[in-house]
Formats: sequence, C-alpha cells, structure tokens
Amino acid sequence: MARATRPRSRWLAGALAAGLAVLLAAGSGCADRLTDRATGLRLLVPNAPGSGYDVTARTAAKAMADAGVARGVEVFNLPGGGGVVGLRRLGYERGNPHLMMLMGLGVVGSQFASEARFTLQDTTPIARLIEEPAIVVVTRDSPYRDIGGLIAAWRADPASVPVGGGSSAGGPDHLAPMLLADAVGIPPRQVSYRQFDGGGDLLAAILDHQVDFGVSGRSEYADQIASGQLRVLAVTSEFRIPGTAAPTLRERGVDVVFTNWRGIVAPPGLADRDVVAMRDLVARLHGSAEWQAVLAKYGWTDAYLDGAAFGDFLRAENARLAHALDGLGLHPTGPSAAGG
Repeated sequence: MARATRPRSRWLAGALAAGLAVLLAAGSGCADRLTDRATGLRLLVPNAPGSGYDVTARTAAKAMADAGVARGVEVFNLPGGGGVVGLRRLGYERGNPHLMMLMGLGVVGSQFASEARFTLQDTTPIARLIEEPAIVVVTRDSPYRDIGGLIAAWRADPASVPVGGGSSAGGPDHLAPMLLADAVGIPPRQVSYRQFDGGGDLLAAILDHQVDFGVSGRSEYADQIASGQLRVLAVTSEFRIPGTAAPTLRERGVDVVFTNWRGIVAPPGLADRDVVAMRDLVARLHGSAEWQAVLAKYGWTDAYLDGAAFGDFLRAENARLAHALDGLGLHPTGPSAAGG
C-alpha cells in the first residue's frame, strides 16, 4: 500500500499492471469458450505509446495470447490529462464488458489536478497486478556522474536543475522527485518539474537535454539503459534492482523508498456475471507461466490484488495521496482531493 510519512517516505504503490480481457457469458464457460468470448476485448492505455502503461498493456496482451487466455486483444492509446481523458472514456462506456483500462498511481494522481466528474471511484475494480520502483536517469554525457553530484547541484539552485516526468501532479514520476527533494532539504515548491505525456515524450525530452534528469520506471527505458544512452544514478527501491548497476537512495544517505503500481479497471454498470468473468480472466493471466516470465524479464514485483480488495486499495490510495501532497506543501485540488 502506498503511504508517505514525513519527513521520509515509503511508497508502496505497486508497479504497473497489465492488460486483460473479457466478457464471458454467465455460468459454466469452459476454457475454450472463455477464450472465444474474450476475443474482441479492447484494452485502453490512458497515455501515449512508449509509456509504462503502454509497455505493460501490450506485454500483458501478448502474454494472454501466448497463454491461450485471450486472443486478439486490441490495445489502443487515448492520452491526455495524465489519464483523465481515458478515465472519462471509461465512464462513457458504461456497461461495456469488452473494455478495460490499464492504470496505476498516475491516474490516481491526475484526478487531483482535474475537474472531471468521473473518477476512479466510479469504475469497476478488476485487479492490481504489479509494483515497480522508480529510477533517476541522465544522459550518458550528463555532468552528473552520481546521485551525490546531482543532489549537490540541485540543492545549490533548484530552479536551474529541471527534472522531467511522465506524470501529472500526484503521479509517480512527479511524486518521487518531490519526495527526494523533501528528503534532501529542497522545498518541493521550488522544484522545477516538467510534465510530459508518458514515458515516450519524457525520453525524447531527456535525450534532447530539455531536462537535467528524469524519473521513470526502469522497464520503460531498459533498451536505452542497455545501449548506454541513459545512465541510472539511483533507484527508489529498498534493495538494488538485479541487472541495474545503480545504488538505492538509502545507500547514498537519502531516506526515501518509493514504489509505483499498476492495475486494471473496467467501466461502471457491468452485470455481475461480466465482472466475475473479467476478474477470472485476469486471474488466469496472473497464474500463467507466460506472465511469470514477463515479471522476471522486466523486474516487476508481483502485487496481485483481486476485486473488492483492489477497490478498497484504490479508495485508500486516494486518501493517502491527498494527505501526502498536502504534507509536502503541494496542496491537492480537484474533485478527489476531499474524497476517500
């Protein structure tokens, strides 16, 4: 569960989540019929191609096909407002058992900057899937060779060291550097945070030196890290990430642990049998060898949480995020600021 405690923070929000499938007729449905009924399922990604949500959704769709859970799942992008546009679309699709949305902490946070009438509390929770820590990255020609050098320059003049993220205010790419700033004595309101619409746009900005450093999930930039285009200065996990040659923030004396999460929600107004079918389909994905291989490949932590328990988690996240933003001096606004 994500929680932030002052002055240091541990965020367990659990890392990104995947695509699934579904509709299913009532009652008996054998495995073959389940797969047939799942054909035609659409998985909405509420930000741009190349984002963490996008990577998770497309990876999940492929795992479903490879595992025989669902065939031909269509993944499509509907970016805007840090996830609010996609969330609004989900509201318009009331009762549609052929649509699900991949989401996570970023969509929870986007509601705080929005006046949207439709919120996550109005969706049908299906399952939380994964957790993933954040990474602090720079280009290979960056003058910052380690996290200590970056923090020293940032402390000296916060406004002259802009940080980029693919999240709106309250999302994981925004919250992680704010928690880091707070932990090293930089007032979060002095941080020059530049928002981009997903990991793809953020990557272009980092490589183009529009920002001095970026904060994102490791899975989004695995190729660029492997090729040497990007260097990881630190990770926000409690322990080092296997295969990533970078220290944790705690190893460098910064008491911050932060984890992002991802999961699946569906439109409101679904028939009970369709909700059961969707949750069963995601459970089958979660239990497949193909999905377990995906977790290992991307370094994601299994954070499966089903149905009503996931709904309780979403309500708790909403309240905790509002409290955390307020504690950092980043007072939340919007319809969900007062909600639970």
